[in-house]
Amino acid sequence: MERLDPRTTYGTPDPLTQGGQGAFAGGTPAGRFDPWSYRDDAGVTGVDLVGYKVEATDGGIGKVDRASHEVNSSFLVVDTGPWIFGKKVMLPAGTVNHVDHDERKVYVDRSKDQIKAAPEYDETTDTDPAYRDKLGGYYDDTYSSIPPGTAR
Repeated sequence: MERLDPRTTYGTPDPLTQGGQGAFAGGTPAGRFDPWSYRDDAGVTGVDLVGYKVEATDGGIGKVDRASHEVNSSFLVVDTGPWIFGKKVMLPAGTVNHVDHDERKVYVDRSKDQIKAAPEYDETTDTDPAYRDKLGGYYDDTYSSIPPGTAR
């Protein structure tokens, strides 16, 4: 399969819709990143993603070890295997760009380096509001640094 070009949008409509009101595909207003909700068009609804491979914009990063579908609190825990010394990372649901169920792959819109530099995953604090604010803020900052016109 061809590698997706991270500078190209795939099947994502123009974020300025509804008469220029700024609605974004998946229900998030244009320019606003919602870290804890899957996008409506990501293909996640009602699917257990545990065991799916995870692809960053620049290559594979591991497999889904745990997936949450809680309203406004969804995330993936990814076992990175040897990629970053067997650590696990927590990816907020909003980083999921799309899912290929035939290939059992979850595509996220962050690079390996962005994921590697994220706050360390700690399963004892994954529900702690302060940890979630820190992690959500980190991914919100990396979202805002993505150039316009790139896959989100």
